[in-house]
Amino acid sequence: MSGFRHVVMFRWAEGTTIGQQEEVAARLRELTGVIPEIRGYSVGLDAGVNPGSYEFVVVADFAGKDDYLVYRDHPAHRAVIDEFITPIVAERAAIQYET
Repeated sequence: MSGFRHVVMFRWAEGTTIGQQEEVAARLRELTGVIPEIRGYSVGLDAGVNPGSYEFVVVADFAGKDDYLVYRDHPAHRAVIDEFITPIVAERAAIQYET
């Protein structure tokens, strides 16, 4: 195994603004300076090319599953979820896999 990837996609509740989505993106990006186990991190809003797509994605890379678990349970990550994501999320899909 050379790595471990976490991908999560969101659909937001009706009325969620672009500003709220950008705030989620900014808060998530800050985690790279707080959680050293993150090897690679990309977040973004959907480009709007295809109908029915999710509206937001996070792709995070780690050296292994244990590093992902540190990230998953890290208080800074949990705070972003609790304060900025949970209040506006309507639907979530996620997968983790070895790379």
